[in-house]
Amino acid sequence: MTIAVTRTGVPETKPSRNPDGTVQYVRIGDLQLESGIPLPDVVLAYETWGTLNADASNAVLIEHALTGDTHVTRGDSEEPGWWEQLAGPGAPVDTDKYFVVSINILGGCHGSTGPSTPAPDGRPWGSRFPLVTLRDTAAAEARLADALGIGSWYAVLGGSLGGARALEWAVTFPARVRRCAVISVGASSTAEQIAFAQAQTLAIRQDPHFNGGNYYGGPEPEAGLALARRIAHITYRSAAELDGRFGRNAQESEAPMEAGSLAGRGRYQVESYLDHQGSKLVRRFDANSYIAITEALMSHDVCRGRGSLGEALAPATAEFLVAAVDSDRLYFPAQSRQLAEALPGGPELHIIEAPIGHDGFLTEIGQLSGQLRETFFGH
Repeated sequence: MTIAVTRTGVPETKPSRNPDGTVQYVRIGDLQLESGIPLPDVVLAYETWGTLNADASNAVLIEHALTGDTHVTRGDSEEPGWWEQLAGPGAPVDTDKYFVVSINILGGCHGSTGPSTPAPDGRPWGSRFPLVTLRDTAAAEARLADALGIGSWYAVLGGSLGGARALEWAVTFPARVRRCAVISVGASSTAEQIAFAQAQTLAIRQDPHFNGGNYYGGPEPEAGLALARRIAHITYRSAAELDGRFGRNAQESEAPMEAGSLAGRGRYQVESYLDHQGSKLVRRFDANSYIAITEALMSHDVCRGRGSLGEALAPATAEFLVAAVDSDRLYFPAQSRQLAEALPGGPELHIIEAPIGHDGFLTEIGQLSGQLRETFFGH
Protein backbone atom coordinates (compact mmCIF):
# COMPACT_ATOMS: atom_id res chain seq x y z
CA MET A 1 0.00 0.00 0.00
CA THR A 2 1.19 3.53 -0.77
CA ILE A 3 0.00 6.50 1.26
CA ALA A 4 0.18 9.75 -0.68
CA VAL A 5 1.13 12.92 1.16
CA THR A 6 1.25 16.56 0.17
CA ARG A 7 4.59 18.27 -0.35
CA THR A 8 4.42 19.56 3.20
CA GLY A 9 4.25 16.02 4.48
CA VAL A 10 0.55 16.06 5.43
CA PRO A 11 -1.07 12.68 4.70
CA GLU A 12 -3.85 12.71 2.11
CA THR A 13 -5.18 9.34 3.29
CA LYS A 14 -4.95 7.37 6.50
CA PRO A 15 -3.19 4.00 6.30
CA SER A 16 -5.27 0.86 6.69
CA ARG A 17 -4.32 -2.18 8.77
CA ASN A 18 -1.77 -4.33 6.95
CA PRO A 19 -0.41 -7.76 7.86
CA ASP A 20 2.39 -7.63 10.42
CA GLY A 21 5.88 -7.76 8.95
CA THR A 22 4.98 -6.89 5.37
CA VAL A 23 6.54 -4.04 3.42
CA GLN A 24 4.42 -0.92 2.89
CA TYR A 25 5.22 2.43 1.26
CA VAL A 26 4.62 6.11 1.97
CA ARG A 27 5.19 8.98 -0.45
CA ILE A 28 6.39 11.88 1.69
CA GLY A 29 6.75 14.48 -1.07
CA ASP A 30 9.80 16.62 -1.82
CA LEU A 31 12.53 16.75 0.81
CA GLN A 32 14.99 19.62 1.22
CA LEU A 33 18.27 17.98 2.18
CA GLU A 34 20.78 19.34 4.68
CA SER A 35 23.06 20.15 1.74
CA GLY A 36 20.38 22.47 0.32
CA ILE A 37 19.62 20.12 -2.58
CA PRO A 38 15.94 19.19 -3.02
CA LEU A 39 15.15 15.47 -3.40
CA PRO A 40 11.81 15.17 -5.18
CA ASP A 41 8.92 12.78 -4.56
CA VAL A 42 10.53 10.71 -1.83
CA VAL A 43 9.15 7.27 -0.99
CA LEU A 44 9.93 5.38 2.21
CA ALA A 45 9.39 1.66 2.73
CA TYR A 46 8.47 0.40 6.18
CA GLU A 47 7.00 -2.51 8.11
CA THR A 48 4.81 -2.56 11.21
CA TRP A 49 3.83 -5.04 13.89
CA GLY A 50 1.03 -4.76 16.44
CA THR A 51 -1.72 -2.17 16.70
CA LEU A 52 -1.45 1.58 17.18
CA ASN A 53 -3.62 2.54 20.14
CA ALA A 54 -6.23 5.27 20.11
CA ASP A 55 -3.95 8.08 21.26
CA ALA A 56 -0.92 6.79 19.28
CA SER A 57 1.12 6.59 22.47
CA ASN A 58 2.47 3.07 22.02
CA ALA A 59 4.56 3.50 18.83
CA VAL A 60 8.15 2.22 18.88
CA LEU A 61 10.65 2.89 16.08
CA ILE A 62 13.45 0.33 15.55
CA GLU A 63 16.21 1.56 13.26
CA HIS A 64 18.22 -0.91 11.17
CA ALA A 65 22.00 -0.93 10.75
CA LEU A 66 24.06 -0.39 7.59
CA THR A 67 22.96 -3.30 5.40
CA GLY A 68 19.81 -4.14 7.34
CA ASP A 69 16.24 -3.85 6.15
CA THR A 70 12.78 -3.30 7.55
CA HIS A 71 12.14 -6.90 8.63
CA VAL A 72 13.02 -6.69 12.32
CA THR A 73 10.96 -9.68 13.43
CA ARG A 74 8.67 -12.28 11.99
CA GLY A 75 5.06 -11.32 11.40
CA ASP A 76 2.15 -12.86 9.54
CA SER A 77 4.58 -14.16 6.90
CA GLU A 78 6.57 -16.09 9.58
CA GLU A 79 9.83 -15.09 7.87
CA PRO A 80 12.42 -14.65 10.66
CA GLY A 81 13.65 -11.11 11.27
CA TRP A 82 17.10 -9.82 12.12
CA TRP A 83 16.37 -8.79 15.74
CA GLU A 84 14.04 -11.49 17.02
CA GLN A 85 15.53 -11.29 20.52
CA LEU A 86 14.44 -7.66 20.76
CA ALA A 87 10.97 -7.48 19.25
CA GLY A 88 8.00 -9.82 18.95
CA PRO A 89 5.24 -11.28 21.11
CA GLY A 90 6.54 -11.44 24.68
CA ALA A 91 9.94 -9.94 23.72
CA PRO A 92 11.28 -6.79 25.45
CA VAL A 93 9.57 -4.76 22.72
CA ASP A 94 6.35 -6.72 22.95
CA THR A 95 4.42 -6.47 19.67
CA ASP A 96 1.27 -7.56 21.51
CA LYS A 97 1.51 -4.29 23.46
CA TYR A 98 3.46 -1.87 21.25
CA PHE A 99 3.05 -0.73 17.65
CA VAL A 100 6.50 -1.35 16.21
CA VAL A 101 7.71 0.42 13.07
CA SER A 102 10.90 -0.12 11.08
CA ILE A 103 11.82 2.14 8.15
CA ASN A 104 14.19 1.44 5.26
CA ILE A 105 16.71 4.28 5.39
CA LEU A 106 16.62 7.03 2.78
CA GLY A 107 19.15 6.05 0.12
CA GLY A 108 18.52 2.35 0.70
CA CYS A 109 17.65 -0.41 -1.72
CA HIS A 110 14.77 -2.15 0.01
CA GLY A 111 11.93 0.06 -1.13
CA SER A 112 12.93 3.59 -0.11
CA THR A 113 14.10 6.25 -2.54
CA GLY A 114 17.75 5.60 -3.35
CA PRO A 115 20.25 5.47 -6.19
CA SER A 116 18.56 2.47 -7.84
CA THR A 117 15.04 3.97 -7.84
CA PRO A 118 13.69 6.09 -10.71
CA ALA A 119 14.48 9.81 -10.78
CA PRO A 120 11.84 12.19 -12.23
CA ASP A 121 13.06 11.37 -15.75
CA GLY A 122 12.29 7.70 -15.21
CA ARG A 123 15.92 6.55 -15.19
CA PRO A 124 17.65 5.29 -12.03
CA TRP A 125 19.23 8.06 -9.99
CA GLY A 126 22.65 6.37 -10.14
CA SER A 127 25.48 8.89 -9.86
CA ARG A 128 22.99 11.76 -9.67
CA PHE A 129 21.69 10.69 -6.26
CA PRO A 130 22.62 13.41 -3.76
CA LEU A 131 24.46 13.03 -0.47
CA VAL A 132 22.05 12.33 2.36
CA THR A 133 22.90 12.71 6.04
CA LEU A 134 21.40 11.13 9.13
CA ARG A 135 19.59 14.41 9.79
CA ASP A 136 18.00 14.04 6.36
CA THR A 137 16.92 10.51 7.19
CA ALA A 138 15.37 11.68 10.47
CA ALA A 139 13.51 14.47 8.66
CA ALA A 140 12.18 11.97 6.12
CA GLU A 141 11.12 9.54 8.83
CA ALA A 142 9.31 12.31 10.70
CA ARG A 143 7.14 12.74 7.60
CA LEU A 144 6.35 9.03 7.67
CA ALA A 145 5.44 9.27 11.35
CA ASP A 146 3.07 12.12 10.46
CA ALA A 147 1.48 9.93 7.81
CA LEU A 148 0.93 7.18 10.36
CA GLY A 149 -0.57 9.63 12.84
CA ILE A 150 2.33 9.29 15.31
CA GLY A 151 3.08 12.59 17.04
CA SER A 152 5.79 11.15 19.29
CA TRP A 153 7.50 7.80 19.72
CA TYR A 154 7.18 5.83 22.92
CA ALA A 155 10.75 4.80 22.15
CA VAL A 156 13.33 4.87 19.36
CA LEU A 157 16.00 2.14 19.39
CA GLY A 158 18.91 1.09 17.23
CA GLY A 159 22.39 -0.34 17.14
CA SER A 160 25.44 0.79 15.13
CA LEU A 161 24.09 2.96 12.28
CA GLY A 162 20.65 2.34 13.76
CA GLY A 163 21.85 3.78 17.06
CA ALA A 164 23.19 6.86 15.29
CA ARG A 165 19.80 7.26 13.59
CA ALA A 166 18.04 6.94 16.94
CA LEU A 167 20.31 9.54 18.54
CA GLU A 168 19.74 11.96 15.68
CA TRP A 169 15.98 11.54 16.11
CA ALA A 170 16.22 12.40 19.81
CA VAL A 171 18.33 15.50 19.18
CA THR A 172 16.59 16.79 16.05
CA PHE A 173 13.03 16.15 17.29
CA PRO A 174 13.29 16.12 21.10
CA ALA A 175 9.55 16.55 21.63
CA ARG A 176 8.85 13.48 19.50
CA VAL A 177 11.08 10.96 21.33
CA ARG A 178 10.20 9.93 24.88
CA ARG A 179 12.78 7.14 25.23
CA CYS A 180 15.89 6.45 23.19
CA ALA A 181 18.27 3.47 23.16
CA VAL A 182 21.65 4.11 21.51
CA ILE A 183 23.67 0.92 21.19
CA SER A 184 27.21 0.37 19.88
CA VAL A 185 27.79 3.84 18.46
CA GLY A 186 29.09 7.18 19.69
CA ALA A 187 28.12 10.79 19.19
CA SER A 188 30.02 11.02 15.90
CA SER A 189 32.03 8.98 13.44
CA THR A 190 35.73 9.17 14.28
CA ALA A 191 38.59 9.62 11.83
CA GLU A 192 39.37 5.89 12.02
CA GLN A 193 35.75 4.94 11.34
CA ILE A 194 35.67 7.32 8.38
CA ALA A 195 38.93 5.77 7.14
CA PHE A 196 37.47 2.24 7.23
CA ALA A 197 34.37 3.53 5.45
CA GLN A 198 36.40 5.27 2.76
CA ALA A 199 38.26 2.05 2.01
CA GLN A 200 34.91 0.32 1.48
CA THR A 201 33.42 2.95 -0.80
CA LEU A 202 36.66 3.14 -2.78
CA ALA A 203 36.61 -0.64 -3.29
CA ILE A 204 33.25 -0.22 -5.01
CA ARG A 205 34.18 2.87 -7.01
CA GLN A 206 37.32 1.20 -8.37
CA ASP A 207 35.43 -1.83 -9.66
CA PRO A 208 35.70 -1.81 -13.50
CA HIS A 209 31.92 -2.21 -13.74
CA PHE A 210 31.06 0.73 -11.45
CA ASN A 211 30.86 3.15 -14.41
CA GLY A 212 30.77 6.20 -12.19
CA GLY A 213 27.66 4.84 -10.47
CA ASN A 214 25.69 4.45 -13.68
CA TYR A 215 25.88 0.66 -14.03
CA TYR A 216 22.14 -0.11 -14.08
CA GLY A 217 21.19 -2.19 -17.07
CA GLY A 218 24.72 -3.57 -17.41
CA PRO A 219 27.27 -5.53 -15.38
CA GLU A 220 27.19 -4.51 -11.74
CA PRO A 221 30.23 -3.83 -9.53
CA GLU A 222 29.85 -7.09 -7.66
CA ALA A 223 33.56 -7.62 -6.97
CA GLY A 224 33.89 -4.14 -5.48
CA LEU A 225 30.81 -4.54 -3.30
CA ALA A 226 31.99 -7.93 -2.08
CA LEU A 227 35.39 -6.46 -1.22
CA ALA A 228 33.72 -3.60 0.67
CA ARG A 229 31.79 -6.15 2.69
CA ARG A 230 34.96 -8.07 3.49
CA ILE A 231 36.61 -4.91 4.83
CA ALA A 232 33.56 -4.05 6.88
CA HIS A 233 33.11 -7.53 8.27
CA ILE A 234 36.64 -7.59 9.65
CA THR A 235 35.69 -4.58 11.78
CA TYR A 236 32.42 -6.24 12.86
CA ARG A 237 34.22 -9.22 14.43
CA SER A 238 36.93 -9.24 17.07
CA ALA A 239 40.44 -10.63 16.60
CA ALA A 240 39.71 -13.22 19.31
CA GLU A 241 36.57 -14.33 17.47
CA LEU A 242 38.40 -14.80 14.18
CA ASP A 243 41.35 -16.56 15.83
CA GLY A 244 39.18 -18.86 17.90
CA ARG A 245 36.86 -19.72 15.05
CA PHE A 246 39.33 -20.10 12.19
CA GLY A 247 42.91 -19.86 13.42
CA ARG A 248 45.37 -20.61 10.64
CA ASN A 249 43.37 -23.54 9.29
CA ALA A 250 43.11 -24.15 5.56
CA GLN A 251 39.69 -24.27 3.91
CA GLU A 252 38.83 -27.97 3.53
CA SER A 253 41.19 -29.49 0.94
CA GLU A 254 42.76 -26.16 -0.01
CA ALA A 255 46.37 -25.79 1.12
CA PRO A 256 47.74 -22.23 0.93
CA MET A 257 51.31 -23.31 1.69
CA GLU A 258 51.45 -25.93 -1.07
CA ALA A 259 50.45 -23.67 -3.98
CA GLY A 260 52.72 -23.51 -6.99
CA SER A 261 52.19 -19.78 -7.41
CA LEU A 262 50.54 -16.82 -5.73
CA ALA A 263 47.85 -16.81 -8.41
CA GLY A 264 46.82 -20.38 -7.69
CA ARG A 265 47.15 -20.84 -3.95
CA GLY A 266 44.35 -22.17 -1.77
CA ARG A 267 42.56 -20.27 0.99
CA TYR A 268 42.63 -20.13 4.73
CA GLN A 269 39.28 -20.69 6.44
CA VAL A 270 39.02 -17.04 7.40
CA GLU A 271 39.42 -16.08 3.73
CA SER A 272 36.64 -18.46 2.74
CA TYR A 273 34.45 -16.95 5.46
CA LEU A 274 35.02 -13.42 4.18
CA ASP A 275 34.40 -14.55 0.60
CA HIS A 276 31.07 -16.00 1.75
CA GLN A 277 30.08 -12.77 3.50
CA GLY A 278 30.88 -10.78 0.36
CA SER A 279 28.90 -13.11 -1.90
CA LYS A 280 25.86 -13.01 0.40
CA LEU A 281 25.69 -9.23 0.37
CA VAL A 282 26.06 -8.97 -3.41
CA ARG A 283 22.89 -11.04 -3.81
CA ARG A 284 20.74 -8.67 -1.77
CA PHE A 285 22.23 -5.18 -1.84
CA ASP A 286 22.85 -2.39 -4.32
CA ALA A 287 26.41 -1.05 -4.52
CA ASN A 288 25.34 2.60 -4.86
CA SER A 289 23.12 2.26 -1.80
CA TYR A 290 26.07 0.82 0.11
CA ILE A 291 28.00 3.97 -0.77
CA ALA A 292 25.09 6.31 0.00
CA ILE A 293 24.37 4.79 3.41
CA THR A 294 28.05 4.47 4.32
CA GLU A 295 28.57 8.15 3.53
CA ALA A 296 25.49 9.02 5.60
CA LEU A 297 27.18 7.25 8.51
CA MET A 298 30.43 9.08 7.77
CA SER A 299 28.42 12.31 8.18
CA HIS A 300 27.25 11.27 11.65
CA ASP A 301 28.05 14.09 14.07
CA VAL A 302 25.42 15.33 16.49
CA CYS A 303 27.59 18.38 17.20
CA ARG A 304 27.63 19.70 13.61
CA GLY A 305 26.25 23.22 13.77
CA ARG A 306 25.13 22.72 17.37
CA GLY A 307 28.17 23.64 19.45
CA SER A 308 29.94 21.40 21.95
CA LEU A 309 28.75 17.87 22.67
CA GLY A 310 26.99 19.01 25.82
CA GLU A 311 25.32 21.89 23.98
CA ALA A 312 24.25 19.63 21.13
CA LEU A 313 22.67 17.09 23.45
CA ALA A 314 21.10 19.57 25.88
CA PRO A 315 17.78 19.90 23.97
CA ALA A 316 17.14 16.14 24.17
CA THR A 317 14.40 15.31 26.66
CA ALA A 318 14.22 11.55 26.12
CA GLU A 319 15.02 8.96 28.76
CA PHE A 320 18.19 7.34 27.41
CA LEU A 321 19.67 3.88 27.50
CA VAL A 322 23.25 3.69 26.22
CA ALA A 323 25.05 0.40 25.69
CA ALA A 324 28.30 -0.87 24.16
CA VAL A 325 29.87 -4.24 23.36
CA ASP A 326 33.02 -4.82 25.42
CA SER A 327 34.96 -6.37 22.51
CA ASP A 328 33.83 -3.86 19.87
CA ARG A 329 36.78 -2.64 17.79
CA LEU A 330 34.72 -0.53 15.38
CA TYR A 331 32.78 1.63 17.85
CA PHE A 332 34.81 1.46 21.03
CA PRO A 333 33.00 1.42 24.40
CA ALA A 334 34.85 4.63 25.29
CA GLN A 335 32.80 6.46 22.63
CA SER A 336 29.57 5.21 24.17
CA ARG A 337 30.81 6.22 27.61
CA GLN A 338 31.61 9.73 26.38
CA LEU A 339 28.10 9.96 24.94
CA ALA A 340 26.44 8.72 28.11
CA GLU A 341 28.37 11.15 30.28
CA ALA A 342 27.41 14.09 28.04
CA LEU A 343 23.69 13.27 27.83
CA PRO A 344 21.29 15.12 30.14
CA GLY A 345 21.09 13.16 33.37
CA GLY A 346 24.24 11.17 32.58
CA PRO A 347 22.64 7.74 32.08
CA GLU A 348 24.59 4.62 33.05
CA LEU A 349 26.56 2.88 30.31
CA HIS A 350 25.50 -0.75 29.99
CA ILE A 351 28.11 -3.21 28.75
CA ILE A 352 27.22 -6.19 26.57
CA GLU A 353 29.77 -8.94 27.19
CA ALA A 354 30.39 -10.68 23.88
CA PRO A 355 33.69 -11.98 22.49
CA ILE A 356 32.33 -11.72 18.95
CA GLY A 357 32.98 -7.96 18.56
CA HIS A 358 30.73 -5.24 17.15
CA ASP A 359 28.07 -7.69 15.94
CA GLY A 360 27.42 -8.56 19.56
CA PHE A 361 24.85 -5.76 19.61
CA LEU A 362 22.71 -8.06 17.42
CA THR A 363 23.56 -11.50 18.72
CA GLU A 364 23.64 -10.65 22.43
CA ILE A 365 20.90 -8.02 22.69
CA GLY A 366 19.21 -10.40 25.12
CA GLN A 367 21.70 -9.21 27.76
CA LEU A 368 19.82 -5.90 27.79
CA SER A 369 16.40 -7.51 28.21
CA GLY A 370 16.27 -6.69 31.91
CA GLN A 371 17.30 -3.07 31.45
CA LEU A 372 14.91 -2.58 28.53
CA ARG A 373 11.99 -4.08 30.40
CA GLU A 374 12.71 -2.17 33.60
CA THR A 375 13.73 1.17 32.06
CA PHE A 376 11.62 1.41 28.93
CA PHE A 377 8.97 -1.24 28.56
CA GLY A 378 7.91 -2.13 32.09
CA HIS A 379 5.65 0.90 32.46
